[in-house]
Amino acid sequence: MKALIFAAGLGERMRPLTDATPKPLLKVAGKPLIVWHLDKLAAIGVREVVINTSWLADQFPASLGDGRRWGLSLHYSFEGPQPLETGGGMWRALDLLGDAPFIAVNGDIWSTVDYAGLPQAPQAEAHLVLVDNPDHNPRGDFVLDADGRVHSEGEQRLTFAGVGVYRGALLADWRTVIGAAPGAESTPPRFKLAPLLRAAMGRGAVTGQHHRGRWTDVGTPERLAQLDAALRR
Repeated sequence: MKALIFAAGLGERMRPLTDATPKPLLKVAGKPLIVWHLDKLAAIGVREVVINTSWLADQFPASLGDGRRWGLSLHYSFEGPQPLETGGGMWRALDLLGDAPFIAVNGDIWSTVDYAGLPQAPQAEAHLVLVDNPDHNPRGDFVLDADGRVHSEGEQRLTFAGVGVYRGALLADWRTVIGAAPGAESTPPRFKLAPLLRAAMGRGAVTGQHHRGRWTDVGTPERLAQLDAALRR
C-alpha cells in the first residue's frame, strides 16, 4: 500500500514560524511533524510515500532524503509556487500513487490514529477518520452513521481528522463536480477535495471510523507549543 502526505500548504496561520520552514517540517518533541507520519507508515508496511510540495519545497528532500532511513521510497510531487489544494494535489499525484487504494494524511496534524486499523481495500471510494469536534471547529464536518457510512448533513457531526484511505475513482469525475470553481481551468488544475467527498457521500460511497484518541490539528503556533509541551511531558 502506498501513501500520500499533503505538505504543500503555505502555512499562513503559522507565521512567522513558517516564513523559513514549511509547516510539516516544524518540530514537536524534537521530531518534524511529517516524520511522525513516516514512522507510522513504515511501521505498518507502507514502502512508497508521495509528498506533495510547494512552499519552500526544496527543504523536504534536503531534510528527508529518499526515505531509506525509514525503509521507505519517497517521491516528491512538486506543484509549483502555488499549492493545488487537496483535490488538485491528490489528482496530480495519482500517477505516482498507482491504481490501488492509498492512505492520505495531512502533514500538519499529529494523532494516535492506528494506521494499521485503516482498511487496505475499502468498500467505498473513500474511508475517513473522524474525531470529536475541537474548540476551533465546534460545528464539525460530517456525520458518521451506525453502519459506518459518512454523510455531509445531519446531527452529531464530527470533524475530519485529515487521515483517510482513498480510491482514485473518487477523482474520476472531478470536472463535473468542481465545475467552474476558481482554479479548475488552471494547468495543472487547482481544486478542493471536500466537494468530491460530499458528492461521493451523496452516492453512499464514503465510509468512516471514529477515532477517540489524541489528535491535534497543528494550525497555530499556540497549538504547536501546546502539543510540544504535552509530548515532552
